[in-house]
Amino acid sequence: MNRDKRQAIFECLRAANPHPTTELTFNSPFELLVAVILSAQATDRSVNKATESLFAVANTPEAILELGEAGLREHIRTIGLFNSKARNVIATCQALVDHHDGQVPRSRKALEALPGVGRKTANVVLNTAFGEPTMAVDTHIFRVANRTGIARGRNVREVEDRLVRLVPREFLKDAHHWLILHGRYVCVARRPRCGACPIYDLCEFKARADYAEAT
Repeated sequence: MNRDKRQAIFECLRAANPHPTTELTFNSPFELLVAVILSAQATDRSVNKATESLFAVANTPEAILELGEAGLREHIRTIGLFNSKARNVIATCQALVDHHDGQVPRSRKALEALPGVGRKTANVVLNTAFGEPTMAVDTHIFRVANRTGIARGRNVREVEDRLVRLVPREFLKDAHHWLILHGRYVCVARRPRCGACPIYDLCEFKARADYAEAT
C-alpha cells in the first residue's frame, strides 16, 4: 500500500469519526490505567460496569489500597481473571504510591515497570491520557492492519512499528482509536462488514467483494 492510499484511508476514517476515543469510561489517568488493566480478555462494557461502582468509592491509588485486595475483588468479580487482576491493581497502586507520589507516570519505561502493565497497556495510557502518538496493537488492530494492507506484520510489535512509521503524522495520535473501532464494528473477525465499510474502495483485502455481497 502506498502513502497516498494510506492518507485517503485515514481521511475517510476521520470524516466518519472526527474525535475518536476509547470506549472505556474514565476521568483521570489513574482511572484509565486501572480500566485498561482490567480490560484484558474482557469487554469494555463489562469493565465500565465494574469500574462505575469501584470508582464511586475508590478512584485513587491510596483509596484502592484502603479497600484492600478482598474489597477490590468484590467490585470486579464480574470480570474475567478478577483474582489476578485484583492482585495486579493493588501492586500497581502500591508502586504508584511508593515511587510516583500516587501519580501515573508519563514515561513508557516507568509504566511498563508497573505490575500488570505491558507495552500495549502503556501505549493506551500514553496515547489516551497524555496525547502521545503511540499505537496500542490489540487483536482488532492487528487484524485490520494486515487485512487492509495498511501495515502488514507477523506479530503485534512488527505491526506497531510499521504503523508508527507509515501512518501519516497528522493522523497518528488518533489512528489507534480509528483502527480499533473499525475492527470492532466493521472489519470484524469472521464476517467483515465490507458492504458497510467507508474505506472499501481503498482496502487491499482480496476477498472484500465476497463479503460486500453478503453484508
